[in-house]
Amino acid sequence: MNQDQVETEDRYLVAALYKFVTLGTFGDLQAPLQETCSKHDVMGTILLAHEGINGTISGPEAGIKAVIKWLRSKPEFSDLDVKYSWSDHPPFYRMKVRLKKEIVTLGVEGIDAANQAGTYVDPQDWNELISQPDVIVVDTRNDYEVAIGTFENALNPNTSSFRDLPDWVDTKMEANPDTKIAMFCTGGIRCEKSTALLKSRGYENVFHLKGGILKYLENIPAEDSKWQGECFVFDQRVSVKHGLEVGQYDMCHACRMPIDQNDMADERYVKGISCPHCHDETNAKQRARFEERQKQIELAKSRNQQHIAADLKAAKAAKAAKAAAAAEAATLEQPARRAEPAKSRS
Repeated sequence: MNQDQVETEDRYLVAALYKFVTLGTFGDLQAPLQETCSKHDVMGTILLAHEGINGTISGPEAGIKAVIKWLRSKPEFSDLDVKYSWSDHPPFYRMKVRLKKEIVTLGVEGIDAANQAGTYVDPQDWNELISQPDVIVVDTRNDYEVAIGTFENALNPNTSSFRDLPDWVDTKMEANPDTKIAMFCTGGIRCEKSTALLKSRGYENVFHLKGGILKYLENIPAEDSKWQGECFVFDQRVSVKHGLEVGQYDMCHACRMPIDQNDMADERYVKGISCPHCHDETNAKQRARFEERQKQIELAKSRNQQHIAADLKAAKAAKAAKAAAAAEAATLEQPARRAEPAKSRS
């Protein structure tokens, strides 16, 4: 992102951040971090664990910068790397700071990504690495993410969860201990932890894309790129493309799968209820629940009302105005009450 880019009122700065670092009493950070984000109208989710921090947040540019400045004021996060992009709509509707066992769940004990990860490869050097014939390129993301975009010639483990990757490595990844293995993911966190997993399994020549796909798409022009398709992101943008521009995909709000125009033209697509990916998997009870939810969303729109948190700024402004009016009314009533004559006790 161009740091000099001017923010407009209807644009939101998105910050993706993580760092593997050993934290002691990480729970002490939860309340002050939540307060700092709320104070600056920042929304999203941040995870804290013994192994570090991971999160994506969005809000006004000044608010995001204030939160990042607060984090970097802590010695353990002084060199926190952050990837920025813009969104025309609020990607998140709430702010949550959560305490977790892992900041990205692999489910394998003893993996030390802070000290045992593979070798970083800058986006500018990534093409050269993955073009080498003796390099195995592994996409560490889930199958629905890989479906809309990946690097050419990359292996797809066909996992539905990051927790499935260790089993794929142990049973299906055909590679010698000295094989060069290049791993990548959306923002860098999963591939960094994946390389630590591989090193714990005896692989030594392990590399991962620094900053992940997002950093690559931000820095590498489309004409020089080996990326094919779009990159799935876990917010309301659904996908991004080169330059981190918002992509063409929408999301099925029943199964959370990314969908394109062809999916939406399919007879199995019913807005908010089903899509070609989940139509045959949805039972009557689920469809009834989804139908009721979509009905409430459409009803709220027809009344020009919010559903969940469609416009946080308006909600906050209305709440503040109501509180201010109530306070003013209370102030005006006090003199009047003092002026009232005392009632007779007779």
